[in-house]
Amino acid sequence: MASIESETRSSSADEALDWHGHPIDCDSCVHRALLAVGRCRQAWSCVVDRRIKHIDRFLRANPELADGYLDHPYFELRAVAVKYAGLFRIAPLIHDPEPEVRSACVARLPLERVRGLAKDPDRRVRIGVALKMQGKDLLDMLADPDNHVRVVVVRKLAPDVVAAAMHDPEPTVRRWVARRLVETRLAEMSHDPEPLVRMEVAARLAPAALTIFAEDPDLRVRFTAAERILPEFLHLFLEDADPVVREMAESRSAAIADAPAAAGPNVHRLS
Repeated sequence: MASIESETRSSSADEALDWHGHPIDCDSCVHRALLAVGRCRQAWSCVVDRRIKHIDRFLRANPELADGYLDHPYFELRAVAVKYAGLFRIAPLIHDPEPEVRSACVARLPLERVRGLAKDPDRRVRIGVALKMQGKDLLDMLADPDNHVRVVVVRKLAPDVVAAAMHDPEPTVRRWVARRLVETRLAEMSHDPEPLVRMEVAARLAPAALTIFAEDPDLRVRFTAAERILPEFLHLFLEDADPVVREMAESRSAAIADAPAAAGPNVHRLS
């Protein structure tokens, strides 16, 4: 037991390092008075610590000190300080050289102050801006060079507008389009070159319209269609080239054939 406690203390002490990697000395800290009243703790809640979660705990407990760290040379500390500092104080940091700091600013400032960061070189910053955008400004971000940003845009756009990204070069983006597109336009994506996109379409398209996938080259698409298609069209999949698809069609056909017999006694009892 003593050995375990010793190792725990040693591990804790190893964590108490500043952003230069030097051991933290609470006695020389400008905030040492906070230690006595429980508003900081070494290797747990400490603004001098190099670990973000320790810095965050400290500034969460002492937000009035955040303004004083907005120009600190350690960018991780600046980024955390932005979360708790006054809004008027953080505005200049949208030009900070570190994307983590700019991202933190975007999360707190109104769109009018961060709109210009829609062209930021870092995609995390641009994603933050996209999350605040609306209308045409948001639609314009479909031209972003990074597919992660475009996915965020598609997920936020109204279903009747996402068709603008129907021919996006990235399949992941088109999959999100297929998930959110208004049903009346889904059939337009039934010939998408990416099978996973067509599978998303097959999962949402009206059951009566799924006959278009009976000859699809991808078994996953055909299976999804066979799983949902109207019973009168199941015969289109009963001779499918893949046994998995055939089994799905046969299973559904058998269940439908048995349904009247199973329903009969129930109907009789109810009457």
